[in-house]
Amino acid sequence: MSRSAAFTEPAKKHLGQHFLHERGIIQKIVQAVNPQPGDRLVEIGPGQGAITFPLLDRHGELTVIEFDRDLIFPLTEAARAHGTLEVIHRDVLTVDFTALAHNGGPIRLVGNLPYNLSSPILFHALEHAAAIRDMHFMLQKEVVDRMAAGPGSKVYGRLSVMLQAYCHVTPLFTVPPGAFRPPPKVDSAVVRMVPRDPATVAVQDPARFAAVVRDAFGQRRKTLRNALSQQCDATTIEAAGLRPDARAEQIEVAGFVRLANALATQTGD
Repeated sequence: MSRSAAFTEPAKKHLGQHFLHERGIIQKIVQAVNPQPGDRLVEIGPGQGAITFPLLDRHGELTVIEFDRDLIFPLTEAARAHGTLEVIHRDVLTVDFTALAHNGGPIRLVGNLPYNLSSPILFHALEHAAAIRDMHFMLQKEVVDRMAAGPGSKVYGRLSVMLQAYCHVTPLFTVPPGAFRPPPKVDSAVVRMVPRDPATVAVQDPARFAAVVRDAFGQRRKTLRNALSQQCDATTIEAAGLRPDARAEQIEVAGFVRLANALATQTGD
């Protein structure tokens, strides 16, 4: 495969498009995904096919979700030489991943995510985590750092807690701006996310858990006692094994889970 894309539809800034073209990086992504016979691969935002065609060469079939109608025809035509491509022309945030997995088992998600939609896409995938085997995404390095951060880190926050409660998050490698056309102004990184076995996810009430995490990190300088004053009192916080005078960035994921579960139990009484 050449270093250039299969076709040259210009990137659209309003869609956050940055087309990957660096061959070495593409090979590393395909190796990280390591598709096996029987896998159901779904790529988000195939763009000009930089990852699509190598995956097709390796696996033979692939489903892609593409919002930009101008890319669909050239992508479909170019894919004929590589394998069987199914194109879903939709906004990925409206795609039901669970329905996609319904007939053929868990899906494997891959994608160079648009920077302006990366967090919404991640949270959308979380809603369907039971139908997803794993995810390999390229995002801004800053976002990947936040996804994988632990308590005490300056970048540990809502995204870290929400993702780590439901998935194992593993940063894989950094991608420089020059690997894209046009080059973004920041470094990117590839991350692997593997949903936890549903039996091991301790969150009893996902909505309550999300609300607790959201409020706790809403104003980072506030203590839990103050940040969560609309959710609970200091006694409940202490009963969950947490200090009311601690700040959200000091609390491990399991601590948020315990607190949210305690509140869910109170509500259920």
